[in-house]
Amino acid sequence: MTRAVVLLSGGLDSTTVLAIARDQGYETYALSFRYGQRHQVELESAARVAAAMGAAEHVIADIDLRRFGGSALTDDIAVPKNRDPAAMADGIPVTYVPARNTVFLSFALAWAEVLEASDIFIGVNALDYSGYPDCRPEYIDAFERMADLATKAGVEGRQRLKIHAPLMQLTKAQIIRRGVALGVDYGLTSSCYDPAPDGRPCGQCDSCRLRAKGFAEAGLADPLAAQGD
Repeated sequence: MTRAVVLLSGGLDSTTVLAIARDQGYETYALSFRYGQRHQVELESAARVAAAMGAAEHVIADIDLRRFGGSALTDDIAVPKNRDPAAMADGIPVTYVPARNTVFLSFALAWAEVLEASDIFIGVNALDYSGYPDCRPEYIDAFERMADLATKAGVEGRQRLKIHAPLMQLTKAQIIRRGVALGVDYGLTSSCYDPAPDGRPCGQCDSCRLRAKGFAEAGLADPLAAQGD
């Protein structure tokens, strides 16, 4: 079976991508990060998702991006609340973590080389994506080209990396429908940027609002809301 590394945050998008990779016949190796994020509850979700979806292995790598700060997710900066979609799409938000996807993809590339895998899956999205520069198609294309120059396997011609971003042009509602069709249990996931100590979502941050909008447009109930979490 062909192996693939799947970046798994424990959120809605990455969980859907893990389901897609599995559905396409890949043996999945899930990679999550403890990078100093204030919403570390997502790692508990990632572990639940990886187990439920039969990942061959789930690794949580430690990187302390708090040393650099610069983001509301890793620094003492307030997470924006109750913004409308127009405000979310206006510029790069303070929840942007400097170079995060580049850091994550570099780790995924290293693990893929060790696994002799040429496929990496990532849940970036260019539609309902809150303005992050490292979620754009041109960024993914550029990293893919760079990757073949960066590894021993690439230079020797044993690896031609393919970064799969199957959600790139989907709305949040389309992502949710795709996941439901693949049997994803979104009750296992966590999307909130500023959850309560017990993990309950705030319901007001950009990520919570985009999630709620997606479920509403999909005509489906969010299992987290249904459970009162």
